Amino acid sequence: MSDDFLPFAKPCIGEEEINEVVDTLRSGWLTSGPKTKQFEQAFVDYFQVPYALAVNSCTAGLHLALEAIGIQAGDKIITTPYTFTATAEVMRYLGADPVFVDIDRHTFNIDVNQLEAVLKAEPNIKAIIPVHFAGQACDMDVILDLAQQYGLKVIEDAAHALPSTYKNRKVGTLGDITVYSFYVTKPVATGEGGMIVTSNPEYAQRINTMRLHGINRDVFDRSQSSQPSWYYEIVAPGFKYNMSDIMAAIGIHQFAKMELFAQQREAIARQYSHGLIGLPLKTPERQYPCDSQHAWHLYVLQLDLEKLSINRNEFIEQLAQHGVGASVHFIPLHLQPYWQQRYQFQPQDFPIALDAYQRAVSLPIYPSMNEDDVNKVITVVKTICHHFTVKNNP
Repeated sequence: MSDDFLPFAKPCIGEEEINEVVDTLRSGWLTSGPKTKQFEQAFVDYFQVPYALAVNSCTAGLHLALEAIGIQAGDKIITTPYTFTATAEVMRYLGADPVFVDIDRHTFNIDVNQLEAVLKAEPNIKAIIPVHFAGQACDMDVILDLAQQYGLKVIEDAAHALPSTYKNRKVGTLGDITVYSFYVTKPVATGEGGMIVTSNPEYAQRINTMRLHGINRDVFDRSQSSQPSWYYEIVAPGFKYNMSDIMAAIGIHQFAKMELFAQQREAIARQYSHGLIGLPLKTPERQYPCDSQHAWHLYVLQLDLEKLSINRNEFIEQLAQHGVGASVHFIPLHLQPYWQQRYQFQPQDFPIALDAYQRAVSLPIYPSMNEDDVNKVITVVKTICHHFTVKNNP
């Protein structure tokens, strides 16, 4: 890879994060401890909710959330096929099954207009997991109204949505439980990691216990107690999902920069949308431009393949040849071998998700990109489009 190759994603790590990690290493406290508590408190303060629980991945957080609301074998949970497999695989951990609903062709979020028909047709649905694709909130009013009407829990997959808002309300304060990701490509990155946010004390207590082997007190709590530090009680068969202080040390400063990062991502998105006008492609649409904040975790083009002489895969190859990294979000789950074979899905079962996938190209969008980087992406996309646009026959 050449020195001037622009990668698709790159974490924005500063001296603050590095110094905090060094401080953690020197402290001798590496597992869940004071830095993890500090990171959790930052979420509590920001969202004005009583409970934030740090875990070692968003996947772990989704698993714990479903376990906390009582999901069991044979239950069904609605979500979208246009997501990473973690959203649905956690259901299988508990013996539950996903019920996929196709996406809205403009936002790539779950099509809320299809929800009620599915709820009427499918028995044993216990919850909905809306995925806030790319950082744009789903139409939560409809989802929450239907959840109340049908007695369902709402677990928000907010892996992309930090910070996002829906009608001036923060994602993280809407559903029963919200789960965030700090994977290396995310707006707030700790390498791995996740955070669970809820206002329900019973869910919080269950998650707190189950994230560390079903122990009723974590090691930091025991170290601060007047009781013998070696003593603990196992109250349930839990998991090993706690976050380390090393990850939390990074997260503390990433979270402090979150709003600045979001502004920088939005500025890049605006430049893209302005610079790519008039090409055989569609730039991302905002569903609620006036009263909602888009986190812009992703910037996903939809190629107008009818006007191009190359397909999506070839388009990405051209980007790479011109020194620009790109990706695809997402390969719909109903096309993946496990989900396809288990539930006998056919590609056309979710036609909007299929079409979106075949046209999707995710461009680089991260705060450390400078003006030259952004202009390079725009110029390369224009060059490819102009070269491979199908010419009309005379």
